[in-house]
Amino acid sequence: MQASLPALPAGAAPERGLPVLPELAARLAGAAARSEPEPPGGGFGLLAAACGYWARRGLPTDPGHVVAAPGAQPLLLALLAAAGGDVLLTRPCAAWYAPLARLAGRPAFHVPVPAECGGVPDPFALLETVRRIRAEGGRPRVLLLSVADDPTGSVAPPELLHEVCEAAIAERLTVISDETWRDMRHDPGGTVFLGPAEMWPEDVVVLTDLAGALAPTAWPVAVARFPATGRGPVLRARVTTALTAVRAELPPPVAEAAAYALAEPAPVRARTAAAVRLYATLATAARERLDKLGVLSRPPEAGPYLYADLGELRGALAARAITDSVELEAHLSAALGRPVPGGHRFGDAPDDLRVRLSTPPLLGTTDDQRQRALDSPDPLALPEVGAALTEFASAFSRLAAG
Repeated sequence: MQASLPALPAGAAPERGLPVLPELAARLAGAAARSEPEPPGGGFGLLAAACGYWARRGLPTDPGHVVAAPGAQPLLLALLAAAGGDVLLTRPCAAWYAPLARLAGRPAFHVPVPAECGGVPDPFALLETVRRIRAEGGRPRVLLLSVADDPTGSVAPPELLHEVCEAAIAERLTVISDETWRDMRHDPGGTVFLGPAEMWPEDVVVLTDLAGALAPTAWPVAVARFPATGRGPVLRARVTTALTAVRAELPPPVAEAAAYALAEPAPVRARTAAAVRLYATLATAARERLDKLGVLSRPPEAGPYLYADLGELRGALAARAITDSVELEAHLSAALGRPVPGGHRFGDAPDDLRVRLSTPPLLGTTDDQRQRALDSPDPLALPEVGAALTEFASAFSRLAAG
């Protein structure tokens, strides 16, 4: 398991996202006077909206097989506690997965990803890891993957995903599919998104965090879809019991706004499309600047992140006494004035010299600036965005120069 890590620099709370959609704010305000609490696991209106969301994506769902919680973290924590056994994660994976496995008391093992994408493990490495864990007396029970991935920003191709899930299910693993960024694919006509539950609907739990994709980052709300048969009903019951025990219910105004977002009316669809265009533009521009300096990253395909590998600059970095991703994180966080988490936080070895780069900070510091970027046909031409990209490139250029 991954050891405890030093804290990120001050200000490393969840970063500021895009401005709140006015229609969402109106829903929240309209429900502010509700005095009755939302039931643990979510009220019928929210759960029905989640069912509609999944049905539009080829996953017919009944409200009795859905659970909602105030954020993906408490929901995943309850899921891992309910599933039992050892957890298999990709290397790299989202920074919050491994700490939650530790908190749930579940041993976690990282499996390397293939060369073409992140978010899903190499299928042969997965099988070898499962066999090794069992040979050492462990109980592998859960595979946590993410087809549209944080941190790498890549989308796993359907044929690879099919191989991985076929192997996992044959080994009797419960697959948890984090599909938070599935609607933030930069090119919907490019790599087809196919979730594991679309192939094995009775063997996969789907987890979707609305915060950042359909709702503001400051409004924690997430939903999970459980299989109707097999372990699904038992897992859902255990998760609901755990959420009830710690009073992890949603505030009614947030639940009301989340139900509106999941219904995807025209304003929500328009905002999602604008956010996708903006993230794609920023990520492509950032990657182009990194490429010129010899900093490698996979082509951005989904979400607001790039995962950069500075291994080609190892000599220049060593001249600055930067020899691992812990030191690289500290240097870039100071240089850019915001947290730049190193690859060690995502399960990679510190010697790999990787960092995850987030694009929303390039939009400016105020909601007005971020709204202008959302509305602009050419956000890169905006002064604040241009200045931020210049500062971004300069920080890496100085590193490359040694």
